[in-house]
Amino acid sequence: MIRLTLRSLRAEALRMLLSALAVVLGVAFVAGTMIFVDGMRTGAYERAGTFDRHTDLGVYSTGREVLPPALIDRVRAVDGVAAAAGELTNTAGIVGADGRPVLGFTMLVAVPTEDALRSYDVVAGRLPDRAGEVVLDAPTAAEQGFGLGATVRIGATGGAARPYTLVGTVDVAGTSRDVGGPFVGLVGPDALALTGERGYGRVMVAARPGADVAALTERVRAVAGAEATVKSRQQILDEAVQEAVRNVDQFRMLLLIFVGVAIVVAGFVIANTFAIVLAQRTRRTALLRLIGATRGQVFRSTVLESAVLGLVASALGVLIGVALAGAMRLLLSRLDVPVTGGLTVTGSTVLTGLLLGTGLTVCAALLPAWRGTRIAPVAALTDAAVQPSRGAGRLRLTAGAVVLAVGVAALAGAASAGQLLLVAAGGVLSFFGIVLFGPVLVPALARVFGWPVRRVLGTPGELAVANTVRNPRRVAATATALVIGIGLVSAFMVGARSTKDGIERSVDAQIGTDFVVSGIGQDLPAALVGELTARPELGVVHEQRSVVVDDVEIRAAHPALVSRTLSGVLAGDADRVGPGQVLVHSELARSRGWQVGSPVTVAGRSLRVAAVVTDDTPGGAVPAGHVIDLSDQDFAALFPAQRGYLAEIDPAAGVSADQARAAITAVLGRYPTVNLMDQGAYKKMLTGTVDMLLAFVTALLGLAVVIALVGVANTLSLSVLERTRENAVLRAVGLSRGRMRAVLAVEAVLMAVVGAVLGVALGTGVSASTMALLDRLGGDFHVVLPFGQLGLILGVAVLAALLASVLPARRALSRPVVEALADQ
Repeated sequence: MIRLTLRSLRAEALRMLLSALAVVLGVAFVAGTMIFVDGMRTGAYERAGTFDRHTDLGVYSTGREVLPPALIDRVRAVDGVAAAAGELTNTAGIVGADGRPVLGFTMLVAVPTEDALRSYDVVAGRLPDRAGEVVLDAPTAAEQGFGLGATVRIGATGGAARPYTLVGTVDVAGTSRDVGGPFVGLVGPDALALTGERGYGRVMVAARPGADVAALTERVRAVAGAEATVKSRQQILDEAVQEAVRNVDQFRMLLLIFVGVAIVVAGFVIANTFAIVLAQRTRRTALLRLIGATRGQVFRSTVLESAVLGLVASALGVLIGVALAGAMRLLLSRLDVPVTGGLTVTGSTVLTGLLLGTGLTVCAALLPAWRGTRIAPVAALTDAAVQPSRGAGRLRLTAGAVVLAVGVAALAGAASAGQLLLVAAGGVLSFFGIVLFGPVLVPALARVFGWPVRRVLGTPGELAVANTVRNPRRVAATATALVIGIGLVSAFMVGARSTKDGIERSVDAQIGTDFVVSGIGQDLPAALVGELTARPELGVVHEQRSVVVDDVEIRAAHPALVSRTLSGVLAGDADRVGPGQVLVHSELARSRGWQVGSPVTVAGRSLRVAAVVTDDTPGGAVPAGHVIDLSDQDFAALFPAQRGYLAEIDPAAGVSADQARAAITAVLGRYPTVNLMDQGAYKKMLTGTVDMLLAFVTALLGLAVVIALVGVANTLSLSVLERTRENAVLRAVGLSRGRMRAVLAVEAVLMAVVGAVLGVALGTGVSASTMALLDRLGGDFHVVLPFGQLGLILGVAVLAALLASVLPARRALSRPVVEALADQ
């Protein structure tokens, strides 16, 4: 039986090619993910301790307070300490050679001046030794054309950009200092002055040669006091590695979610393929049984065949996985995402890929093999057994209808119940309901979608629809594989479009000016708003600031902007907000018994209620509606240190938008940590992450959709082999070659369209339920259908189905009619 099985596999190699392709793609995704992540993990281990190669001890603050500079001197004076330096990490901005801010998130670090603690890899020049000197990462210096000795202007939250002399460039690629943007290194005092920080994040300590590190640790701990923690070199390295590996593991878990989807889809395709192939071998199986082969031998032969097929396909999948990992690395590097390490192929990755692909193929073949061996040998020799068109049982259909109804009900009721878990449960149950009820649902939809085809094409359309629905289980399994991938893609598309629409509506409600100035990863510099206000071209300059005091959010407000963003006024005059006059939101006024004219005490100062306004602020850090709006002047007087990350700006009367933009740009040239945008650009910035995430997810889920479309081609190709004589009869009675191609093309399109429509419906339902839940929880989200993108999904499915029908059609027409009529 083993030799017979291997000969059969060789003889039907082309027939099993598409079956193997689903396994190849699934295993390639798994192996590629593991190879890519293993490379990142190796790189994380190698570079985790880059900046602590000479650090023996580290002093860390136990709370949120920074370590004062005076502590460094005390630690440096401890017996056994060779050097001590403070380290500070923050964000900054660089003014480029063209006078504009250098794009990208810029990391600023205080670099030790002591040789015993310096661990940077210098590319050119040297590290800074004194105030006024700076080092940059080598790529940024090269891109901007900064040579050694050039003047580079650096800015941070503490104020305007300051000039520094470039004394060197360093390599930080692949390290914790590589965040995808520029790197700036200054001496400690310069870093403190530029950022406005009052101290350092940690103190690095180098021990003298031969010093007892354990005893030194105790002495440093005594000097540092109870507010600081002293860590050994091993602790520092272990925590650095743990942090680096944690980030890699989180990324791996994200990728494995999509890997799981691809594997499930491949499982559907393989199971359906083996069901068709084994059905076509019914006569051969019967002959084997008649000449003495037992049912167990036939079953084991089929399992062996699936194991060999799975093993060969898995090996090929692992090889393709290496190329896929390289493509993933290239894609992320093109998106300026820092990627550490290279490609690491381990024995466990190869073994996992081989076992997974082989196991998936064998498991998918078990049920069809078991069913195939149940047919009696004599019955199997009849034509009835060769056409396995038996529908699903009543129990399955009843269970499917119930599960589908429960899933839809869960999606519909998730918002009312306020439970995100119901959304997930509803999506999963709806999918399984489609799987179970598919033998009825899918053929019914195929008939509906095939109605216009029958009217237009006539007989070829009738044949195509009849062929599509003749085996309900088969067409349901083929379409269901598409439902998974397209359902998830459409769910993300609808969710992304709805989220973007909600963000844009929120900007319209909260931003009432032509221009917006925002901090890049940090608050606005303290002096910026004052300089903008002093410009005569600008009429309104309002910095959005807020602070929470006694469970009440105190917000800065500008009289000219209040009426644009309020949804309603219950009492008083909102335009009267100004020095000494505040706006109180209705929930807070009701709970405190405040009315127009009531005294309100904020931070020890007595103010008056100018108006009570409607509550449109969702709860968060404070109870919903517990908000007081102060004038900018009052807020600045009461909370002078409180900064915001965004300022709204309007031109002065009679000043054009271009003149106002030029005035703002003239001020911002000294502040590289801020960005100027109009409302449209601000919306685009906020929604850019959504677009990037959608593109990333769509690319990952695209492989699952490709595997499902392979299943369409596979089903159609094997069905053509099954209907060899039938197609020959049609050709003999006058069906032209073109019409035969049309029959197969329509059959493929119907399978793809039904799966795509069900997937879009499922994904849209999940997204609609999620948006309704978020809206109920306090957001401003409503489902918005991206008809263009959803139409593109259907269009791609139709096009792919047409392409999938080409090879089966060629195979159906390649054999002469007389020869095909003699096929057994």
